[in-house]
Order: sequence, then C-alpha cells, then structure tokens
Amino acid sequence: MRRDASDTITPSAGFTIRDNLQMKLGLINSAWLGTSTGTARGIELTKEIGFDTIDIFVDPLEATPQELRTIRETTVSCALPVVSVVCCALGIADFNTPVRQFHVHRAKRYLDLGYHLHARNLLLVLGEYIWNREVIAPRDQWKWGVEGVRELGEYAHGLGLEIAVEIEPFELSIVNTVDKMVQFLKDVSLENVKANIDVSHLVLADDQPDKVARLSGRIAHVHLSDCDGRKHGDLPPGRGVVDFPPYLRALRDTGFNGTVSIELEYSPEPDKIVDWVREAYKSTNNLMSSLGIRS
Repeated sequence: MRRDASDTITPSAGFTIRDNLQMKLGLINSAWLGTSTGTARGIELTKEIGFDTIDIFVDPLEATPQELRTIRETTVSCALPVVSVVCCALGIADFNTPVRQFHVHRAKRYLDLGYHLHARNLLLVLGEYIWNREVIAPRDQWKWGVEGVRELGEYAHGLGLEIAVEIEPFELSIVNTVDKMVQFLKDVSLENVKANIDVSHLVLADDQPDKVARLSGRIAHVHLSDCDGRKHGDLPPGRGVVDFPPYLRALRDTGFNGTVSIELEYSPEPDKIVDWVREAYKSTNNLMSSLGIRS
C-alpha cells in the first residue's frame, strides 16, 4: 500500500486521460449552517435543486444519534449519495502528544461515519504552524502531520475509504500549495491518501491551472466556490473573480471523473439561503455543461 518516493506523483496503473469525462456536481451541507433550514430539509432541498451528490459536515462526537439517523435515512430516501464526510482536524500536528492523539481518534470517528453513510472519502482539513513557525520546528510539525494522516490512511484503507487532504491557502497552513501537497502525499506514501482541489484556494495560493497536472491520478475530490482574489470567500461562482474554465479544463485533463462539490458556508443573507444555493447550482452547472464534463 505504500508508495515509492519520486520527483513527481505519477498516475496509478491503468490510468488513462479521457476526453469528455463526466463528473458529478455535489453540495456540502454546511451551506445550510446558520439558517432556519434543518438537517433533513437541507438534504431534501439539495436534491430538489438538482445536485447529484451531497457531502456531510457534522461532528460525530457532537451529533445526536437521532441527527445521524436523520442524515442516513434522508440521503437514502432522496437517492442522494454521500461522497465525502468533512473533518477539520486542526490539532493533528500539535506539539502535545495527547492533543495529536485526540485529533486522530476524532478523525477516525468521522471515518466510521463515512463508512456507515457509504461515503467515498474523508475530506481532511489540517491545521497551521503555530507561533509563526518560530518556537516549534516546522519540520517537526510537518512530521507529526504526516504521521497522523498516515495512521488515518491506514485506518481508512480497512474501511475501503480514501483520505482527501485539502489545500488551505493561508500563509501558515501546513499544506497550502500544490507543491506542498505533492510533497505531503509523498511523505505519507499511501495510495488511498490523495488531494482535494479547491479551485478558489488555488487562486488565493497563486497556483495557476497548469499546476493541477502535478496531481494527476492523485485527486480524490474537488471543491468549488468563488472569492474576491484576496481572501477566502465561499461565494457562488460568478460573484467573485475566479476564472473557472482553465482550472476545470486542467482538472479534466488529469482524468478526474469524481465529484465537484460546491462549498457555500455562512451565507451573508441566511434568510435567502435557498436562492443562494440555487444560484450556485445554476452557475456551476452551466460552467461544467459548457465544458462537457457534467454527467
């Protein structure tokens, strides 16, 4: 299951680049956070608006058994497959061993949830270097992050799941560029630990579309939202400055045929959330359809 280190990440055996790949369009259910739309209704609306899939953002250590059953039963009744379970494990590279151990334990519970929901991957958000990288050696924090994700990848393998590590564009984020992601995946060295590509994050990190090719065959999941080019936005596509087609073409050229999930968190107008989600669906569907990549 380990991968051999090399200068570039190469596609797995049998990988071919195909024209006119058909991707799914999904929504992260965090879009409904902070609004009057409840868990079940949010899932129902996701299906009614036209999405193919849904990603679930809920903490299994906090959610009640009733909420978890609601998620499972409603996604099934709506015929809305769960592709990803989203986990922010910001302490996985903490300098305190018990803190790291807790975050690995917690992320494993997310993996258990993903298994029960028949998800394909755990979307994993890592933390940031602390104290401006000045007190604790950055190489040690990187090492702890690698060790924690490797343990999660091995656990995920037993469940038939993948880990999708997200590129976070912030200055102190442990994995904040495509190049850093390439190195991180090499160091973890597990086939089922892959990358999540968030298009607006690449823009904020100043990673041009041609960088996406470095992760060919190693992309498990994709996020899509807009921004103003300066700070994290999670806006419906078209409300910011992101030029999506070159990134989507680059993604297509890698052979990726998974799910592109729209991320819309903390709408500035919670009472208009349905319109917000519909707008994002329409603009993204138009983008993907114009490129011939929406199934």
